Amino acid sequence: MEKTFDYLDQLEAEAIYIMREVAGQFDNPALLFSGGKDSICLVHLALKAFRPGKFPFPLVHIDTGHNFPEALDFRDKLTEHIGERLIVRKVEDTIRDRKLQDAKGKFPSRNMLQTYTLLDTIEEFKFDACIGGARRDEEKARAKERIFSVRDEFGQWNPKMQRPELWNHYNGKISSGENVRVFPISNWTELDVWNYILREEIGLPNIYFTHERECVTTENGQLMANSSFLNLEKEDTILRKQVRYRTVGDMTCTAAVESQAYTVEDIIAELKEVKISERGATRMDDRISEAAMEDRKKGGYF
Repeated sequence: MEKTFDYLDQLEAEAIYIMREVAGQFDNPALLFSGGKDSICLVHLALKAFRPGKFPFPLVHIDTGHNFPEALDFRDKLTEHIGERLIVRKVEDTIRDRKLQDAKGKFPSRNMLQTYTLLDTIEEFKFDACIGGARRDEEKARAKERIFSVRDEFGQWNPKMQRPELWNHYNGKISSGENVRVFPISNWTELDVWNYILREEIGLPNIYFTHERECVTTENGQLMANSSFLNLEKEDTILRKQVRYRTVGDMTCTAAVESQAYTVEDIIAELKEVKISERGATRMDDRISEAAMEDRKKGGYF
């Protein structure tokens, strides 16, 4: 009997096709890997695209220095298990070398500063394409971006200068100094990712599942993990909550959500009732302004 392809098969096939297009069109690509669920799915897709051969690109992590330890541990164990090259560049080194001002305040996020480290890393290794796990349902600025997103010689993105992508034809032609950001799972949703994780039995850091954690409540009611990175005030109260994370980023700007989701099936059921995107619910840096993400992307942010 002829096999019927479901929507996950179609999303997977598209992502694998895009990765192979990157390998075919670019001389020196990289895959940006944070240890989060989306980049873990990208690694899984790359294994399907290129095994039994080696990846035609290294994995690259821009480490803010404020990462969740669980994500870093998973990152290291996974890259060792698959035997692929991991490049790590640290924001704190960039702060020192460029004499930048480190972040201040109660929740001193380095997300703005990691753009400098990313652009320096692209320049250091002469990467002409960087693969990332951004999805169009994360944030409205993401939805403006093409799958092959051209950046100029300064790493900047112009949303009005996007190339057409008709019938899955991706144009990777660039001039010297330019690079392309590539988003193989751009057409996926958060729920698609979790359904794929369930189907493929993909391992994840345990912070994606409900656990007990010390948290501090922000003025907007968000639950931030208590850590040495925060500059707490006397009136701040530390609470123990049953929480999980929908997205994994800088600990100082990524909020937890209260949850009783202990399995992937539980998370999928929970997400079907959620009305707000993962970044809208949990990322403080996206609440700075209506155009916060777009402004960062124009400056070189991924």
